[in-house]
Amino acid sequence: MAKVVITQVKSAIDRPARQKATIQALGIKKLNVPVEHELTPNIAGMIRAVRHLLKVENK
Repeated sequence: MAKVVITQVKSAIDRPARQKATIQALGIKKLNVPVEHELTPNIAGMIRAVRHLLKVENK
């Protein structure tokens, strides 16, 4: 599978609890700290749900 590097670039403050939970489920703990994941359908769906807060790069 392809790998993606996900970085949170916008704050989750004042976002719905569901979006905050999605950010946490992706393993993101701080702004501008990248995490790497396999691009599975589950991960792709989570990325799509909070894409306005993230920067995604293919690896």
